Amino acid sequence: MGHSLKMALGLSLVALVFVLPIFSDSEALLKPPCGGEPIPTWPDLDHSPVVKVWDRAKYGADWVPPACTGWSETGFSTLVSTVARFRYSGGADGLLRHIGAISDLTGLRYWSTTHKKWQTLIVAAYALQGAVGDRRRQDLQPGELTEDSRFYYQQEDSLTGRGVYQLRIGASTQDRLVVDTRNVSTLRYFMVPVFHPGDVQSIYFLERESPGVWRYYNIARVGKNANGLAAGHEASSINRAVAFYRFIAGIRSDLEPPFAR
Repeated sequence: MGHSLKMALGLSLVALVFVLPIFSDSEALLKPPCGGEPIPTWPDLDHSPVVKVWDRAKYGADWVPPACTGWSETGFSTLVSTVARFRYSGGADGLLRHIGAISDLTGLRYWSTTHKKWQTLIVAAYALQGAVGDRRRQDLQPGELTEDSRFYYQQEDSLTGRGVYQLRIGASTQDRLVVDTRNVSTLRYFMVPVFHPGDVQSIYFLERESPGVWRYYNIARVGKNANGLAAGHEASSINRAVAFYRFIAGIRSDLEPPFAR
């Protein structure tokens, strides 16, 4: 995901597993803000964000993504939702400028549950001319980020190294932004392939609620066919989701306390 998306989170919470008795209704399991009340719904400003890790054993094999995500693959090995309200006075253009500044992702920090300290999550990030090669370009400008536009960027993650990602703008108005990211290259851990192209997806719904207040809804999914090394790290998934939320919301990424220890 990326600072191609500037995303970030604050406060403290514990990983929750949201269990519903009827899995066949995927809209009841997880419902983005695409008309009607979302599930989960947004918390108030003082209790943002709320993060849920969804039950892989119960739902991971056959989960059907909500149609408005545009995701075609079913199932997941990791599924995390992050919902929040945050204060932001820069308007949609300011958020687009923030999202397009890929290079600003460099240095994004998160709480490492392995090392029990704040560490750099994104070592380097920059926009690319295309999906193939390493031809860098300047950060994306708000005027470029129009509906259904697509861009590419390279991100060096402290865990999976360098990877190329696609950023797509699903909606872009003064009151609503939808941004989708996914890896288009194979991501490796110590040279071992862990994520194949398309395995790492994230979609962000940003809606203006009132002057100076925005609603944030994110779904981050790792595909069900990803390497088993990537599964089962719930606390790490939460802290990564929080780091990207904080980035978008303009909150310092290493703000105490950590979300999950």
